[in-house]
Amino acid sequence: MSKKIKPTSELQGLTHLIMDATLGVTDLVEKMHHQVVHPPFLPSTPIQNIITGIAGITFKSVKWSTKLIGTSISKILAHLTPVIGNIKSSDTKQIILSILNGVIGDYLEETENPLKIDMQFRYQSKVLQIDQESLKENYPNCAGKILLMIHGSCMSDLQWTRKNHNHAEILSEELKKTPIYLNYNSGKHISANGKNLTENLEKLVENWPVPVEEITIIAHSMGGLITRSALYYGEQNQNNWLKHIKKVAFLGTPHHGSPVERIGNYLDLVLASVPYLKPFAKLGKIRSAGVTDLRYGNLVDEDWLNMDRFKLKKDQSQYIPLPTGIEFYSIAAVIGKETSKSKNQILGDTLVDIKSAFGEHKNPAKNLLFKKEHTWIAYENNHLDLLSNPKITDKLKDWLV
Repeated sequence: MSKKIKPTSELQGLTHLIMDATLGVTDLVEKMHHQVVHPPFLPSTPIQNIITGIAGITFKSVKWSTKLIGTSISKILAHLTPVIGNIKSSDTKQIILSILNGVIGDYLEETENPLKIDMQFRYQSKVLQIDQESLKENYPNCAGKILLMIHGSCMSDLQWTRKNHNHAEILSEELKKTPIYLNYNSGKHISANGKNLTENLEKLVENWPVPVEEITIIAHSMGGLITRSALYYGEQNQNNWLKHIKKVAFLGTPHHGSPVERIGNYLDLVLASVPYLKPFAKLGKIRSAGVTDLRYGNLVDEDWLNMDRFKLKKDQSQYIPLPTGIEFYSIAAVIGKETSKSKNQILGDTLVDIKSAFGEHKNPAKNLLFKKEHTWIAYENNHLDLLSNPKITDKLKDWLV
């Protein structure tokens, strides 16, 4: 087999993605076909073997054609790369890429697919180059107080604006802070993004146009876990940026994991245990490393290294306490009314329950110990409403002033 051509443009990257997906689905159908023709626990007849042999030739033809056509298209697209590169990126394209990276971002990273998102700081939908001249150009009146916004899984910096509301725009103006947004591949392991954020923050502080007085972080969902991972690795490396962190506010962060991912893990086990459904278990394993990290709120490499991340197991994540010397705040959303106590505890905001958002673990030794006055519940709100509720902006203003 000829060596696979490395994609060099987003269009080539999409072609490779479609080609790999076609091959994957073909494998799935072939295995399902085998399960139907050869029922589990029963001997096969000569007729069944003939049927399987003919079908095998068909499946091989599909795979061979897919590879041939996909490789040919990829070669053609290589010549179009300069033209495609001149097309301006749209907000819609950025959001689609963010969703794609959230679902299969680890695969895109591993295959060096151009569709992968590299971690970057952004402002007003533009990528910021981390050097003093570029920062001065983008922030002609920048302050020494930085407000860093970190989005959640399958999202982008653009989605901090929801229903014509943006916490950062309001808070930065009223609190005299300079807003900056992080954009990252949420399909990668949380610890990988945490390390990367540490490096980027160190570079940002070194190149900020004026002396940095303080950094405030507001993080939504997975963004809160990446923040905690960065704080941990920043301490390990004794990074300079850490001394500027004064306050961190979490919005719907699953500090001890999300029940949605735990349910997905149980579904994997069920599919793999039923012979006729076993081929479909492969579909569940499309989930990215970032998504499976959300099961128990993994923060460091030790939480996943040398482990089968799809294997059903209890919470074995390392206990990483909140660092001292920083004020931490947490807001949880629940879809129910304040009077619906039992429903609120079970459903939370549909993705994160109250206890996880407030760092409460069934093992008291793993509790994060937020101060009671530093926690708040937004009733009749779902996970995304945390981005657009003006009352949350007011609460953040009270805390961050």
